[in-house]
Amino acid sequence: MPDLPLRDIRDPQALRAFAHPLRLRILEAVALGGPLTATEVAERVGESPANCSWHLRQLARYGFVEEAGGGTGRARPWRIVLEGHQWGAGEEEPELARAGDAAADVLLDLEYRALREWLAVRRQEEPAWRDAGFFNQSMGWCTPEEVTALQTEIRELFARYLPRLTDPDSRPPGARPVRLMAWGVPAVGHGPAAPDPH
Repeated sequence: MPDLPLRDIRDPQALRAFAHPLRLRILEAVALGGPLTATEVAERVGESPANCSWHLRQLARYGFVEEAGGGTGRARPWRIVLEGHQWGAGEEEPELARAGDAAADVLLDLEYRALREWLAVRRQEEPAWRDAGFFNQSMGWCTPEEVTALQTEIRELFARYLPRLTDPDSRPPGARPVRLMAWGVPAVGHGPAAPDPH
């Protein structure tokens, strides 16, 4: 598995560019079907080619997509920039914190919607896919260091499959896009654990 770069987004403008609901749909279309022209993206997301072209240029401005070469104008193909993204780590200026919160909200809304769509149609899937789809929920007592280690392990696990976005030859027969989502957050309202009496 190649090491994929992890981009720590510290620019509020870049986060706002990313956090636009249509742009997230465009990014997904380019990631799953790319390289794509603005016209091809428009067909997939139900918007006009002109609107998609403008949004693709905005995404390119902040490094989320890039030209794939060949073509001009709306006929030029775009591809996803294959990297992980993170934000909200460490001290942040208020503008960056607001942009990061908005990006997280939009991204979570997209993923919740996708999960609910799967739950609504899963019984219509062939048994292999119906039984393979899952979501897990658990709780555990962890230290901050353990949660950080778990985050790293999950990121590495998910990263195994990212190269398949841009390399169709690496996809095994029968593969299809699968959404991978995880989080580990402290339970709100449950402060620090009581000191161990021993």
